[in-house]
Amino acid sequence: MIERIHLDANATTRPAPEVAEAVVRALRESWGNPSSVHRAGGEAKRQIELARESVAQLMGCQERELVWTSGGTESTNLAIRGTLEFFAATEATRRVLVTTRFEHAAVRELAQRLAKHGTEVVWLPSHADLPGSPDLDALATLLAARGDEIALVSLMWANNETGVLTDIRRAGALCREHGVRFHSDATQFVGKLPTDFAAMQVDLASCSAHKLHGPKGVGALYVRRTVHLAPQQIGGPQENERRGGTENVPAIAGFGVAARLAKAWLATDGRGRSQGVRDAFEHAVVRGTGGVVNGIQTNSASSADASAGTESHRLWNTTNIGFQRLEAEAILLQLSERGVFASAGAACSSGSLDPSPVLLAMGVAPEVAHGSIRFSLDRETTDAEGQRAAAIVVDTITRLRASTAAAVR
Repeated sequence: MIERIHLDANATTRPAPEVAEAVVRALRESWGNPSSVHRAGGEAKRQIELARESVAQLMGCQERELVWTSGGTESTNLAIRGTLEFFAATEATRRVLVTTRFEHAAVRELAQRLAKHGTEVVWLPSHADLPGSPDLDALATLLAARGDEIALVSLMWANNETGVLTDIRRAGALCREHGVRFHSDATQFVGKLPTDFAAMQVDLASCSAHKLHGPKGVGALYVRRTVHLAPQQIGGPQENERRGGTENVPAIAGFGVAARLAKAWLATDGRGRSQGVRDAFEHAVVRGTGGVVNGIQTNSASSADASAGTESHRLWNTTNIGFQRLEAEAILLQLSERGVFASAGAACSSGSLDPSPVLLAMGVAPEVAHGSIRFSLDRETTDAEGQRAAAIVVDTITRLRASTAAAVR
């Protein structure tokens, strides 16, 4: 039987056993409607509030500042649409949305759609020295010139394809200085690195349980207590009238357990160990294939050693490696047959044969973007799995290049 090595954690993570147990227990014991006033409803409501406390502790915010959603995409839509509609009704001069072209599709494609319907969208450029991180000097200039017209700035904290981190603390401070609301898609960040939203100038932040060993179908939106949104799910008073609909009690209970486990893990040396696994894997693959790591700056685009340049800050778990003049689909199929699971970018876009728009927006050459693979670890990935996967990747790339060369002759 082929050993399976899951290196697609940015797409999803395996629910922790404790999480699965909490979900099943809630299905069996806490199935009442949390809006009902009887004892069964009260028990379901108690499970929701216990989970809210755990997630709030992980994120570093007040419990009342969390809104349950179905996941990161809904959280992001609520933040952006909710803000634009709120200002349209109360302060119509604020109509501009500011973001980047290397956001997750939940932001990028929503912004594109809003632009077709009259919303002015300003796309920030990538930082010249930190590919895939927004140019915050350009943001500062924009805020100084048009701060009173901007409804929302939305910047992701950690890029889902490359792991590149944005200086959210500075971005939030710039927005606060000019009285502009700031949202961060923190879906890939929460649970992987410490967060303390109470100490930061972030007004809204999205997250999702299944990125941190929780269940799918549940997420949360952090809403600073002074921020008002126009609800997008209409049909009930749930979540303080910010998101109507009966709450998904089993998934929320599982999210609470996942949050407690993540907070405990962040207090250990697990991140250092896991980053060591990522670095060893990345080094072995680049050395063995001549691949290019996207999201770090190297001395030469053809460098065979990722350490030849200066790395921009990335999540400890993510590496995106481009294999020039190969097709990502062929690489992924071969890796999957050999038990290594990875992706060509965001899972919701993996069916496309086009190169990642995120990588192209970062300035990655099309011939590299076409053959770029995202490898993302979770906190359970072992060093032995990383070494085994690296050997398989190197052998797979070598074989594909040989077959491609033979076909060209």
